[in-house]
Amino acid sequence: MREVNVSKITDCIKRLCIDANCSLNDDIYFSLKNSLEGEKSPIGRDILNQIIKNADLARKKCKPICQDTGMAVIFIEIGQDVHITGGSLTDAVNEGVRQGYKDGFLRKSVVGDPLIRVNTGDNTPAVIHYNITEGDKIKIDVAPKGFGSENMSKIYMLKPSDGIEGVKNSVIDCIKKAGPNPCPPMVVGVGIGGNFEKCACLAKKALLRPVGSSSDIPYIADMERELLVRANKLGIGPQGLGGSTTVLGINIEAFATHIAGLPVAVNISCHVTRHRSAVI
Repeated sequence: MREVNVSKITDCIKRLCIDANCSLNDDIYFSLKNSLEGEKSPIGRDILNQIIKNADLARKKCKPICQDTGMAVIFIEIGQDVHITGGSLTDAVNEGVRQGYKDGFLRKSVVGDPLIRVNTGDNTPAVIHYNITEGDKIKIDVAPKGFGSENMSKIYMLKPSDGIEGVKNSVIDCIKKAGPNPCPPMVVGVGIGGNFEKCACLAKKALLRPVGSSSDIPYIADMERELLVRANKLGIGPQGLGGSTTVLGINIEAFATHIAGLPVAVNISCHVTRHRSAVI
């Protein structure tokens, strides 16, 4: 049994929170650069260049890419041969977020109660998803999520008879209604199957996949490619001012479901789709 002290987890999450907010992931960065070649709109190209310049400055100066540094979403895979010592794992995760947002001078955007709405002052509590896996390692993904894009996300509780076309139409419907609000070009995570909460978690986790990657399931990979083409024909464009670069990538994850249901979640993310990972 391998032992891991909670202090290592706190230090790791602190670093990942700062890195994720100040340095755009390479897959997103190069996707933005590549999209310049196909963008016909002069305004669209100008905006893409500004987005890239902003990312360059943020990385160089270690400053936030966006003023909305998000609510911290943490995915933790814990090997069943790991024994965590020194205190509460959840407390350690939140302490890492607390330190990261304080020392990184990141905006604190979390309120302690959804209706009374008093800011907690340190961007905690984080949203934490735990999963037990084989082995003696701990894998941590930190994905700060801003609410300009989060607010545009939707869950569709479809009937099985709606089928694959119903799923496709739901994804396009969500992107179309989001319009300029999520600061496009967007990255879109889609979860299909499970139940109400499972499909939402699948959609969120789909955003961790690199832009440009494809599902291992052939028909889903075909859906991803088709939906990307359809989404970019909507004409929303960079920052919603028109153009062919509306979506950088559509990632779909699927899971088993009930005979009477077809849940679909669409999690919209902005061009600053942040995530960082580490293994302890």
